Amino acid sequence: MSRKMRNETQFESVVRYFDEDGDGKVSPSELRHRLSMMGGEFLQKEAEMVIEALDSDGDGFLSLEDLIVLMEEGGEEEKLKDLRDAFEMYDTEKCGFITPKSLKKMLRRMGESKSIDECKMMINHFDLNGDGVLSFEEFRIMMQ
Repeated sequence: MSRKMRNETQFESVVRYFDEDGDGKVSPSELRHRLSMMGGEFLQKEAEMVIEALDSDGDGFLSLEDLIVLMEEGGEEEKLKDLRDAFEMYDTEKCGFITPKSLKKMLRRMGESKSIDECKMMINHFDLNGDGVLSFEEFRIMMQ
């Protein structure tokens, strides 16, 4: 089973848990009731505001699609943070770019021995604007 299908099955389970009347959607009162069962204090107005913020089709309910969008957006933010962290590891000079020198240094830490010229060639392969260094945006595109 693919990761996406497994996630959708997990999301369906979450929707089923909150969807007390079985109509396939979560109402503000269902959300409030289930959260209170888990020990959370939630006012009806707060539940309505949460549903309103996440409701993509404006019907006043939280659907499976709304939950998937919410979770995937959160996943994208986490991926971007992880990419930023990885980029910063390679930016050993703390200049906001991956330079041939900083790439050589990082590769050496990982047990790879490359010359400055080899590092320049590696960077040039993904250097979109031809400035001889990798920006975060170029690094992000390279990692896709």
